[in-house]
This record gives sequence, structure tokens and C-alpha cells, in this order.
Amino acid sequence: MNRTLPFDVHGEVVAAAARLRGMLIETPLVGALSLSRAVGAEVRYKLENVQVTGSFKARGALNRMLCLSPAERSRGVVAASSGNHGLGVANAAQLLGCQAQVFVPETTPLQKRQAIAHSGALVVVFGNDCVDTEGRARSEAEQSGRPYISPYNDPLVVAGQGTIAEELLRQWPEVEVVYVAMGGGGLLSGMAGYGKRVRPEVEWVACSPSQSPAMEECVRMGRIVDVTCGETWSDSTHGGVEPGAITLPLCEQLVDRWLQCDEAAIEAALRGALAQQHLLVEGAAAVAIACCQADLELRARRACVLICGGNLPYEKLQRIVASGAAQGSDGYR
Repeated sequence: MNRTLPFDVHGEVVAAAARLRGMLIETPLVGALSLSRAVGAEVRYKLENVQVTGSFKARGALNRMLCLSPAERSRGVVAASSGNHGLGVANAAQLLGCQAQVFVPETTPLQKRQAIAHSGALVVVFGNDCVDTEGRARSEAEQSGRPYISPYNDPLVVAGQGTIAEELLRQWPEVEVVYVAMGGGGLLSGMAGYGKRVRPEVEWVACSPSQSPAMEECVRMGRIVDVTCGETWSDSTHGGVEPGAITLPLCEQLVDRWLQCDEAAIEAALRGALAQQHLLVEGAAAVAIACCQADLELRARRACVLICGGNLPYEKLQRIVASGAAQGSDGYR
């Protein structure tokens, strides 16, 4: 691979996989039968919604915190999160016997805030955009002398997320294209950074809601820019990119294609996964499903859709069921 990356992603993922082995779930890969029929291709789901905390974020948080010194752990950690990373940090803190303080934006659903608190972390609500929340959390960490656990802007966090690709490529060596929801970029960067060394022919596709395509716009501009983000079903990918994020150059070099989908497509994908596959997935996972379904370049290729999480707030689940009943629809659009 003729690319210079900010760090050795493949090497860090290999180390992370060894570090995390036995501490988290190796998540299953299952056939997406209804979606396969709809698109005329073989599609499988990688089920991170059954990971501990219900999201892939448990991987990066634990990998980062396992690398803290005993003295650092004793001081406790600070994190910023729209929900799932906070759950991952709280879980890792419980496993490692340390305290965690998690800053969340006002847009984080109450159910996710409560889940983080119930996992033992102190939750602080600050700001209406994840960039503002991350800035406040970093400031608190610096002032208090505690380690800051970034949701994506950290090589060890990126590597932890990349362990999904290490599993996937063992489970299905024949996969040809992988669809992954795009937020801050740590998930797809880790997966593609590992995958391009092991299987360079596999295509890695970034999937964004059209209401919040922040990283795609930053890559298009070649720098971190402010991107106006609207309301979306995909709350865990909502918001801008932190200044100086290491994931920008990673995404510039590792993402093969960028796709977007609208809110109606996300809602239809949520409903289809629930009604046809009996899968409860959150909005970000539905973004990847919707982009896969709409991809004109998929053809008859072997495709994996990453189901990045299943933490769909109950009120959103109620809306999905009610809208489906009103429309007389229970499947993909």
C-alpha cells in the first residue's frame, strides 16, 4: 500500500486484538436475507449491536484504558460522547476499577445518558454539538490532571475499533465491500487501516446521513471545517469533527467511496431490520444499511454491512413501529 499514514494502523490493531481477546465478544456475522434479496447480492451483517454495551465503542475505550498506567487509572478518566462511547468508557472503568466522568451534548437521548450513569460514570451535559462537548471535556481533563479518553481522536481508540475488521476478515475472507457508518472517522479508519494491509482488494465505503455529513465535507475541503448538521435518526454520528483530528488524514487516505442517505431511507432501514431480520439497530447502523441498499455499484458483490450498535432509544422505537403501521409498511424502502 503506497500510503503514508499518521501511525501504523495495522500494527496497532494486531496489538489491540491480542490485548482485548477474552475481554469482549467476538461478534457474529449473519446473513442479511431480506436485504440480499432486495439488492441482488450476498449481504451479511456484522453484529456489533450484541457487543457489551450494545455498540462497537466498547472496543476502542477498553483498548485505550488498558494502556493507562496504574497511576493514571487511579486518578480516573474523562470522556466526551454522544452516548455509545460513554457507555464504553463506563464499562471499561468498571472492569479496571477506576472512576469515569463523561460529558455528553444536549442532543444525547435521555435513555443513553441514564445508561451511562447506571454503569457507574458521572454524566455532565454540556453543549449542543459534540465538538463543543469534546472541547469542554478536554479542558476538564487538563485542569484536573486526568487522562482524556477521546471517542475517535486517539490511535489506541482507532486501533480498538479496527479489531472488528480483524474478526470480519477471518470470518468471511471472501467479502468484497464493507459499508460502515461515518461519524468522527475512528471506526472506519481502524477497520480500513487494518483491512488494506491484509486484503487490499476489499472496498471500504463511508456512509453518512445527508443531515450530518461532517467528515465527508472535511475530506472534500482538505481541512477541518464547521459543517451545519440537522436533526437525524443517526444521533451517534451527529455533529462536527474535532480540530486537529487524526482521523481526517486517515479518512482521506483509507476511505474508498462516500455515500449519503436521507432520513426517510434511514427510517425505512430501521423498520426493515426490525420487521424482516428481527434486529434492533440504532440510527447509525441503519445509515449503513440504507447506503448499501441504494448503492448502484454493489451489483452482485459480496457485501458486509456493519451493524455498529443497537442502542435505539425507546421513544424512537415507538415512532418506527407507529409510522410503519400508519404507512402499512414493514420493510426496506
